[in-house]
Amino acid sequence: MQRSTDCWKAARDADSVGKEEWLANRRAEEQHAAREWAQRFEMPPLEGPERALEWGERSRHQLVTSAHTALVVEGGWEEADWAELEDKARAVTRAGWWIDQRDAEGSDLLELLEAAADGDRGTENPFR
Repeated sequence: MQRSTDCWKAARDADSVGKEEWLANRRAEEQHAAREWAQRFEMPPLEGPERALEWGERSRHQLVTSAHTALVVEGGWEEADWAELEDKARAVTRAGWWIDQRDAEGSDLLELLEAAADGDRGTENPFR
């Protein structure tokens, strides 16, 4: 019986290494996409603890792109409405805020941005 337990543990450990590598690769791809997106759409750098910045960038990218799909592509918003939402998104620069909203629906982003506290907004001019 000990032999099958050892085999199971070895298989589990090997699988764990594969999952960790896959997850690291996936996060690196998401991070690259988030940075390119932030540059393309002139999103400001996020503020917060170093360990939260990349997670916040990925969360912001995922939520804003989800919102664009829900509100513009599928929802019928005009580009002027979307530009206003983008400006509000640029104003929120606390990485932790974006992380806290990571499970939100894209269609809720406008309401979430309007409810953001002053501490979530950066001190620089968000309007470039």
